Amino acid sequence: MTTHRSDTHRLVYGHAQMHDCLAFADAETAAGEAAEITAIAAARTWGEVRALRTEHVRNPVGPEYHDPEDGPADDAAFDINEVGSVQDGDWPPMVASRAFRLLPQDIRDRFGASSATVFNGDVIEIPLDREAEVVAELRERGYEVTRDDELINVLDGRGFSPLAS
Repeated sequence: MTTHRSDTHRLVYGHAQMHDCLAFADAETAAGEAAEITAIAAARTWGEVRALRTEHVRNPVGPEYHDPEDGPADDAAFDINEVGSVQDGDWPPMVASRAFRLLPQDIRDRFGASSATVFNGDVIEIPLDREAEVVAELRERGYEVTRDDELINVLDGRGFSPLAS
């Protein structure tokens, strides 16, 4: 079986509120990732969240990370903000770090600045006032670029993370 794969790079970008910069995500998977993040965060019980199967993001309380026998009972109330990796800022991974793998090096160098976070690694901070320039440069290189602030912020965990207020 042969599947058609486009050579066009499709990106979604937006204002990542957590770092107050532009951030980018792969448009092919971003909506699926956001749906999985939302489903995990919305789970009401430990059993419900453990039962979720994900394709795009890791489930921070899935069986590969937590032994159900050692954790809360399946009918126990679940709160995403009580999960250690969420409290530590490790889940979901910072959306502003994706530019390292999605954007060409010269664009990262020209428009952004690499910044280290205290605990969670490096991010590329592209100032909001450079939006028109970076988008024009990406489009000139054949990228399809669409802005969606809400999607970018869901990918960054805004709305449920203890740091998201």
